[in-house]
Amino acid sequence: MRIETLIADNIAHRPDKTAVVAGDMRLTYRELDRQSSRLAAALQKHGIRPGDRIVFLLDNGSEAVVCFFSAWKAGGVACPLHPTIKSEKLAEIFRSIEPAAIIAQGRLLPIVDAACAVYGQPTTVIGVQTGAADSNAPSFEDLIAAEADFAPPAGLSENDLALLIHTSGSTGRPKGVMLSHANIAAACTSITGYLENTEKDVVLSVLPLSHGYGITQMVTMAMVGGTLVLEKSFAFPRVVLARLQSEDVTGFPLVPAMAALFAGMPDLSAETLPHLRYMTNAAAGMPPTTTQRLQTCLPQTALYLMYGQTECLRTTYLPPQEMPRRPLSVGHAIPGTSVSIVDDNGLPVAPGETGELVVEGPHVTRGYWRDDVATAAALRPGPNGMRLHTGDLFRADEEGFLYFVSRRDDIIKTRGEKVSPQEVERVLYALPGVLEAAVEGVDDAVFGQVIKAHVAVDPDAGLTERLILRHCAAHLEDFMIPKLVEFHDALPKTATGKIRLNAETAAEAKKNEESRIA
Repeated sequence: MRIETLIADNIAHRPDKTAVVAGDMRLTYRELDRQSSRLAAALQKHGIRPGDRIVFLLDNGSEAVVCFFSAWKAGGVACPLHPTIKSEKLAEIFRSIEPAAIIAQGRLLPIVDAACAVYGQPTTVIGVQTGAADSNAPSFEDLIAAEADFAPPAGLSENDLALLIHTSGSTGRPKGVMLSHANIAAACTSITGYLENTEKDVVLSVLPLSHGYGITQMVTMAMVGGTLVLEKSFAFPRVVLARLQSEDVTGFPLVPAMAALFAGMPDLSAETLPHLRYMTNAAAGMPPTTTQRLQTCLPQTALYLMYGQTECLRTTYLPPQEMPRRPLSVGHAIPGTSVSIVDDNGLPVAPGETGELVVEGPHVTRGYWRDDVATAAALRPGPNGMRLHTGDLFRADEEGFLYFVSRRDDIIKTRGEKVSPQEVERVLYALPGVLEAAVEGVDDAVFGQVIKAHVAVDPDAGLTERLILRHCAAHLEDFMIPKLVEFHDALPKTATGKIRLNAETAAEAKKNEESRIA
């Protein structure tokens, strides 16, 4: 299945159904089809050919959805990037993927121009919401308003490349994960199956459409003929809550930082959100205290704890009925795929032992764009074909349910022992008054590393370093107890909402770069 064919199916069955809601904009499937076909025709006129890469620097809005489907209709490869990207990194990606077109928010055109100047090759640039900005870029709004005859290119296949999603690693060069139409269709078909999605579903997403978790919300709703409601951020939870209510939202994807804010809303209840059928969590493990709060406030809403990687979009899920028995588990492989936990020699480990998670299935990436070394490291032969080595450490219980331990590179080695940051963080979250927590290893001349905890706390909780350390000592082995505690108003987060201690440094670097360009 090619993903753009989902629009044709919806046109045949529900052309006037609302496909996308964003701000004051509402697009039916008929309107989404018309706008994406007009933009696809414009791309063809600008010389876009099947296989060409098209970069998006777009906010969560109806324009982004139109751009994805127009790129696929033209046979292009969608390359979504988060709109906060710095010009140096953008230029580096341009040199790697050689984009034939760039579609960007009007306010970002100076950054695009700076990156294009470094890249040095002619590229079509299209501006979205340029307003009165002085720009020679063709206008997205003009292109979708102009009558145009669109003719799909011949010879398109589900095995064609559909997405290049660049990983957000904190060090090293960004890697472009290659996903075909067949990869995306396999993952999203599995997701809609276990979430039991139908055309009656309305999903609200604040997840960026530059990230796999956000993109799957768009594709799964198109797959079942549902409605996607887009919000730009979770900065104002009350606004999001009002939207959940006004649109009778049935599905709400979360990441842990959002979930903690959502669960902390004092008037959250089943009566507040009677239509909310399910919530999902991915990107990072959700603290059990947050899970319990959500279940208490919204007992009628199923909560799916999931795990995934960009390289396969989704890997595991925990059926909601299993959560009371194993609240720390991320479940088992999604339908139609398989996973295993292996040691350094690639051999399966016993239940309870820690090893690397490897994944097999039709959703697994084709590799990394023009990076044979990284591709060979991640995709290796297994008993049943190529397997994705995730780099994540897991263990399984006797019944085969999976538990995330840590990223291999995040393990803290202290006093001759290995410590999973997540295990310490779970204990910190269990202390009333701790709102956010993250743990890292810092160098120490005696112990190699010692554990440092970073926390954001409720000002009224009266928590001190001594109280936090006492709590940890009561629940952790000696070598796992933090030696240092640093207090913050809020912990730094990535653009996708993950708590990451180095995100603040990256944000400051971006601010400095924007000042230099201005």
